[in-house]
Amino acid sequence: MSQSPKNTTTAPLVETSRLATALEAFATERDWHQFHSPKNLVMALSGEVGELTEIFQWMTEDASRTAGRDPATADKVREELADVLLYLVRLADELGVDLNDAATQKLQLNAEKYPAEKARGSSKKYTEI
Repeated sequence: MSQSPKNTTTAPLVETSRLATALEAFATERDWHQFHSPKNLVMALSGEVGELTEIFQWMTEDASRTAGRDPATADKVREELADVLLYLVRLADELGVDLNDAATQKLQLNAEKYPAEKARGSSKKYTEI
C-alpha cells in the first residue's frame, strides 16, 4: 500500500506529539531508555491491555457498556486506558511511527475492506462478506 502524503490542511485525527515529548522527558529523567526497547514496550503494553481486560472479564454486556461511568470501575478503567495509551505512544515514538498517519491509513484500508453496503450489521471478517 502506498503511503498518502501528510495532510496539512485539516486537523489530525490523532495528535500525540506533546504526549510523546512528555514521555521522552519522563524516561530521560529516570534513565529508563535502557529499558524502553520496542520488545519491552510491547510486552508492557500487552500487560496493561491484560489488566484492562481483567476489569471486563466477568461483566455482562450491559455492565461493560457503563464501566467507564460506574463508580465501582470508572477509576480503574480510566487508569488502565491511560497506561495503554502511554505505552502505545511511547512505543510508536521509539519506532518512529506517526500514529496519525497510521490511523488515517488504517481507517482508509478498513473502509476498503469493509464497504458499508456489505458490512453493515455484520461481524464477519472482510474475507467472508
